[in-house]
Amino acid sequence: MEQSEHETYDPAAIEAKWQAAWSGEGAFTVPNPDPAAPDARPSTYVLEMLPYPSGELHMGHVFNYTMGDVITHIRRRQGMTVLRPMGYDAFGLPAENAAIREGGHPRAITNRNIDAIRRQMKRMGWAIDWSREVSTAEPEYYRWTQWLFLRFFEKGLAYRREAPVKWCPKDQTVLANEQVIDGRCERCGTEVESRNLTQWFFKITDYADALLDETSLLESWPERVLTMQRNWIGRSEGARVVFGVQGSGEELPVFTTRPDTLFGATFFVLAPEHPLVAELSAGTQHEVEVAEYVRHAAGRSAVEREAKEKDGVFTGRFAVNPVNGEAIPIWVADYVLMEYGTGAIMAVPAHDERDHAFAERYGLEIRQVVAPADGSAPETGALVAHTDDEVLVSSGEFTGLPAPDGKRAITAWLAERALGEQTIGYRLRDWLLSRQRYWGCPIPMVHCEGCGVVPVPDEQLPVLLPDVEDYTPKGRSPLATAEDWVETTCPRCGGPARRETDTMDTFVDSSWYFLRYADARNDDAAWDTQIVDYWLPVKQYIGGIEHAVLHLLYARFFTKVLNDMELLGFREPFSRLFTQGMIYRHGAKMSKSKGNVVSPDEAVQRYGADALRLYILYMGPAEQDKEWSDAGIEGTARLVDRVWRLAFEVAARGPVEAPADGELVRTAHRTIDRVSDDILRRFQFHTPIAALFELVNEIYRVKDDPERAGEVRFATETVLSLIQPYAPHVAEELWERLGSTRLWETPWPEADPALVAADTVEVVVQVNGRLRDRLHVHPGTPDDELVALALASERVRAHLDGGEPRKTVVVPDRLVNLVV
Repeated sequence: MEQSEHETYDPAAIEAKWQAAWSGEGAFTVPNPDPAAPDARPSTYVLEMLPYPSGELHMGHVFNYTMGDVITHIRRRQGMTVLRPMGYDAFGLPAENAAIREGGHPRAITNRNIDAIRRQMKRMGWAIDWSREVSTAEPEYYRWTQWLFLRFFEKGLAYRREAPVKWCPKDQTVLANEQVIDGRCERCGTEVESRNLTQWFFKITDYADALLDETSLLESWPERVLTMQRNWIGRSEGARVVFGVQGSGEELPVFTTRPDTLFGATFFVLAPEHPLVAELSAGTQHEVEVAEYVRHAAGRSAVEREAKEKDGVFTGRFAVNPVNGEAIPIWVADYVLMEYGTGAIMAVPAHDERDHAFAERYGLEIRQVVAPADGSAPETGALVAHTDDEVLVSSGEFTGLPAPDGKRAITAWLAERALGEQTIGYRLRDWLLSRQRYWGCPIPMVHCEGCGVVPVPDEQLPVLLPDVEDYTPKGRSPLATAEDWVETTCPRCGGPARRETDTMDTFVDSSWYFLRYADARNDDAAWDTQIVDYWLPVKQYIGGIEHAVLHLLYARFFTKVLNDMELLGFREPFSRLFTQGMIYRHGAKMSKSKGNVVSPDEAVQRYGADALRLYILYMGPAEQDKEWSDAGIEGTARLVDRVWRLAFEVAARGPVEAPADGELVRTAHRTIDRVSDDILRRFQFHTPIAALFELVNEIYRVKDDPERAGEVRFATETVLSLIQPYAPHVAEELWERLGSTRLWETPWPEADPALVAADTVEVVVQVNGRLRDRLHVHPGTPDDELVALALASERVRAHLDGGEPRKTVVVPDRLVNLVV
């Protein structure tokens, strides 16, 4: 065979060649099903969370999208029709802040970043169906976001009410939580205040039970994510108890899971944002102190409020305990959060640690009302480690009752007197979707003096986001300055009206984008239900754990609402979820401020996209955080180069018939089995690369033996076929050099069980995910014996630093991973 002009491996030229070939053929474009000619192939939908175009891609994106690419290639080659689209979460604070930093318009900055991201993605060679590309900031998309909002409004799931916001008095603007640093505005350093504004909400609490109960459908989600969602929803059984304000007709309801401790309530606490705080303290000697405390509390996040020392101020007013008529002081304290419960608590310091700390600080009474059956009490602190064998003490007529019976009896007593009732409480709060920002989807509502709040008719959508010269917030939503846009006609009465000037939270956009991908060019509807039901639910969703309780919960909420509206035929959007780890360098998350960023563009330019794709997945277990190493990517670049040289040698010898058996043939089949199993069953991507390293080494060991030329060619073809999902450009080029074509369409290899079987099996031993030794044992060796053999290895002990592993992971006949 003649040597090619590309005898020396030139990744830039080879990658450009194959990217052009795939683009020219539309190799990864997938048509929607034709009802008249249905596709007999099974379908699947592989999706990674879409990026914010607030900048260019970073290594976390490379990791995320390369994982999805590997799955996509394998499923395609297994005969499936694979939907794998891409888009941009283009509205919202990240993009707007990027524009503010650069001094440009959000639309221009966002579109420039989208162009850069698209270029980077294509340079990586990812198998994406670009015909379905969407940007949430384009009218063709947000027309349908507005349409969905109107459907929610019609069902009573979108409504307005007052809610507190963080406010910078100097900049005269509403701040997002991330714009508040240590209680001060990140831009000007002014202390942040709290203000109440009328804002839009989605009534996600109507779906609290469905969101919680239907986690049982999510068998292929990480338990960690499900636990986070269950805790966020926070369903608990308890009682609603009504305290009265002494000397007035005001009522202060609370939710408690421990009505049996009511007799131990010795003070009452309101959140600083509670709407009655100012009214209760008005006219008292504490009014100024209360107002000052509320102002300071506004700048603290919920996490900061929970973590700091408990403090507060007395309002000068008293609440009446409904079970004993006692007047107890009403305090304001920021350890109580408005978004939990009713924003008010009955404080029982003998049985709650936070209440106990507060009572000790301010000299408030601590009264034990529940005790172990032996009557004992803790020497210090609150009694919080409750058991069912406790009894009520100092609890009036209920004294002596077992605590569970006391709960029921006190709740019934309250219900008889209309002072309370048994109920279920939730930590989940309705979704505040209003944003007093420019760069977001306009809310399709108008305000008419005669008709009130009126929805924009469907035929007038989209309500276009107007261009404004100054989009920085200054005391009101920037859209309010666009008077020509704001002033409109009421669609109901034809009189003058004003448009809603708040925009939507960007999480609204990302709560349905996966549906739009399925029918992205539909100009007549958000989607065709038959098409969406063909592709969805998404069979494999990949993204970060940081989205566990916002994006993922909101997407589930949207899907359930749309299913109830009969617009979808499924209840959950994502059948299988994988949350990947983060990429670190020098022990820290990559960031420009730390000076530890490795640019994907620079890595591709130096080593090639294939070497980067291989390295990013070889770094360690996909679910764990990983440390970047320049030496590591040099190692995968050497692997690509070795495969390149090997394939050229094999090609030069010409075609040779592969033998039916032989040690190298068996090794190749065992590698096929291992790669397929690790990726598709275990969702691990680093161990298959290790297996390919090993197979290449075995080929090099015998490649010069003329009697084994057939084995060497078969094994080399196997390497190319298996490495193709990771390194598609070099694999395609070398596949062609060996006399074949279109590897991306060639069926995925299947291992012959007879050749995979062996008298002994090789078990890889890892320490913290890194290969340290190999064991050769009989198939079926028990797990405890495998661990013992691993711990006996000198190579392994050298990496344990004299300690014992805190965790062991065993995959029978395959792997022992010791975590230290």
